[in-house]
This record gives sequence, structure tokens and C-alpha cells, in this order.
Amino acid sequence: MIIVGHRGAKAEAPENTVISFAKAYEAGIRYFELDVQLSLDGQLIVIHDKTVDRTTGQTGKIADLNADELRAMDAGKHIPPWHESAPIPLLSEILDAIPEFRSIQFEVKSDTRARLNTLCNRLVELIQKRQLFGRCIVTSSNTWVLQQIKRLNSSIETGYVGQRRFPSPVQTAVKHGCSLLAIYHKLVDSSVMEECKKAGLEVSTWTVNTIPEILQLQKLGVHSVITDYPQHVLKHFQQQENLPFHFQ
Repeated sequence: MIIVGHRGAKAEAPENTVISFAKAYEAGIRYFELDVQLSLDGQLIVIHDKTVDRTTGQTGKIADLNADELRAMDAGKHIPPWHESAPIPLLSEILDAIPEFRSIQFEVKSDTRARLNTLCNRLVELIQKRQLFGRCIVTSSNTWVLQQIKRLNSSIETGYVGQRRFPSPVQTAVKHGCSLLAIYHKLVDSSVMEECKKAGLEVSTWTVNTIPEILQLQKLGVHSVITDYPQHVLKHFQQQENLPFHFQ
């Protein structure tokens, strides 16, 4: 089983910031998940919410702000007290901070069709330029995004983000040619895992923050767990013997 850092290390440093990814990376984490949105001027920005309100203490929609305006904001306001500035980053800045990562899930948040079209084009361009094939998976709960990524470059792996039991997240992932199902962990049971195995889908579960939950998912055969505490989980399992967990 693989441990994946959620938004870098969401509970250990300001989420979706360079410092969050860098600290987890320095601790030995090599698998990550992050959220990608589009700034007003068409740049790929790493942030989860549709607004800057929660993480920065300021106000405004991501879609209404240029990249320079967003990068000037401190996204560490949701983890007080944080001792250093943690700007909202460009996706390229995250990639530069963790050069030897093994895999990243780029989750594309829903938006207008026109903005999503631009985002998909920019994201595919970045993946091609940096030769990230085999080292990234574009995930989304928006099936149009998954289709568009495949239309632009069929070599890029995709994953469906399953948030509900119905309609079937497994069938939806298969229908749209995904290789991964990123699913809410409480929806996972032996029948779901058997269905995924038959369909050839890898399973990544979110968001899993306790050791007992992680061990239970491991027994079910889940491939990876996305956690807010990657460094703490890593430290715990490094102290255990003969457990098949992978971090690098």
C-alpha cells in the first residue's frame, strides 16, 4: 500500500503550498495529491476552494484573480500560528519543489466549460513539456474533464473521483477509460474492491487519517490511501516491521 500526501501534508503545514509539499518530501514522501484551478489570466494554480477566503483570510474568487494577485496572498492563515509565509503557488512551483516525486494526482475542480477547456489544454501542455507520463494522474469528479484529457493526449492516465455510492463510481471510471478510482474511503468494501479488480482499476482512498482505518483498507486490498498526516503515518510505519507500505 502507498501513502499519499493530501494537498501536500494538509494537517502538518499549510495545504496546497510549496512548504506543505516540501516538508513531506523532505520526510520521505514521494506520492502526492493536489488541486488544480485556473486563475483569471489562465495560469495553473494549486488551491482547493473556489475562493481564497478560508486559507488566506482575504476574500475573492479564484476565477476573478490573476496569478500574481493570488501568489501575493498568504495561504497559511488556516493553520494558526504558522511561522512563515506560504503563498498560493503555481503548479510549476510545486513540481520544482519535489523533483523526484514518484506520482502526483492532479485533481481538477469543476468550473465553467470554457475555463475547464483552457485548464485541460494548459495541464496537458505542462505534462508533455515536463515529460510526466507515468508520474501523474489527472483526476476529477467531472467526467467531461476526464474525456477532454484523453482527447488531448490518450497517453495521460486519468482517475475518477467517486464521492457517492450511486451512480456506481466503478462503472463511471470504467466508462470513461480511467485507470484509477479515487474514492471516499467509507464507500469501500470487499464488493467494491472485487469489482475494481475485475475492471483492472487501481483504488486510491481519501481522506484517511487514522492508523486503524489505514490497516483496514490495506486488508481490503486498497492500492493507496490519501492522508492529511503523511509524515506522521510514515513515522509510525517506519517503526513497524514487515509491513508492506511504500513511501518512496
